[in-house]
Amino acid sequence: MTDDPLHTRNRLAWQCRRGMRELDVLLNGFLERRFERLDAHDRDSFARLLEYPDAVLLEWLMGRMVPADKDVACIVQDIRHTAAP
Repeated sequence: MTDDPLHTRNRLAWQCRRGMRELDVLLNGFLERRFERLDAHDRDSFARLLEYPDAVLLEWLMGRMVPADKDVACIVQDIRHTAAP
């Protein structure tokens, strides 16, 4: 990741724009509500999460599958908890 926080956030915001409304809502909501409070390791894990295809992300975020990568799995759980009412 780059050292410029604004550039990083803008890049991630662009990557959160997916082909599915459900993913857009979950990922952008997380970026808006939680990203600033993440440490560098978790920010990197979130960026890695965004590299996966939409179908895989949907399965993870709907709780039907769990990522093998423990760090990505923690971010998935955080996103799911952030989205809960």
